[in-house]
Amino acid sequence: MIADSATGARRRIYGRRRGRKLRAGRRALMDTLLPQLRIALPPTGMLDPATMVPHAKDLWLEIGFGAGEHLAAQARAHPDVAVLGAEVFENGIAKLLAAIEREGLANVRLFVDDARLLLARLPDRSLGRAFILYPDPWPKERHKKRRIVAPETLDQLARTLCPGAELRVATDDADYATWIADALAGRPDFVVLARVDGDWPDRPADWPATRYEQKAAAAGRRPQFFRLSRRG
Repeated sequence: MIADSATGARRRIYGRRRGRKLRAGRRALMDTLLPQLRIALPPTGMLDPATMVPHAKDLWLEIGFGAGEHLAAQARAHPDVAVLGAEVFENGIAKLLAAIEREGLANVRLFVDDARLLLARLPDRSLGRAFILYPDPWPKERHKKRRIVAPETLDQLARTLCPGAELRVATDDADYATWIADALAGRPDFVVLARVDGDWPDRPADWPATRYEQKAAAAGRRPQFFRLSRRG
């Protein structure tokens, strides 16, 4: 886990937990549907992925799913995959719950706390794919240590991803893109899957766009997409 060197406390990597007041229907989903899908960490030891979605043939994880558009699209397109999502923002969780109920998505499970806590409890080589899409860039210099794309997180992803499993990362913040590229450079445990003339290509067709990406494009910010494979 990412810990403060002075205090030993876990560094906060996320912003606010709540936005505007939830409508009654979405508040009800937080009280009724979320408990059915919520991932509870065991007191000791590792999670057993087979107990989360028993019929699943693979396990994917999205760290910080925002409003859940990408996660829901992946779950819809891959009903035989257990799609885990980690998020702390209540309004985004409620929006995803509404999509899960509306579409009957039975292969989603949610962790509503710091994603690093979940990563630390996943068994070695248990993930078939992982996503970190548009994480908080923490643009102020004194806050950059809170960025989720850091050696400690990449170490955990390298441990939990199966050989050949894909890691996808996206950002629309130019400074964070450089940070990500630097963090990934020279790591022997990951192989770059797609790169063109020293630059990262556009989002592939099976990578659904998010509302945040659309807002970034409308504001003139160019998203950058990173695709890597866990070396065997």
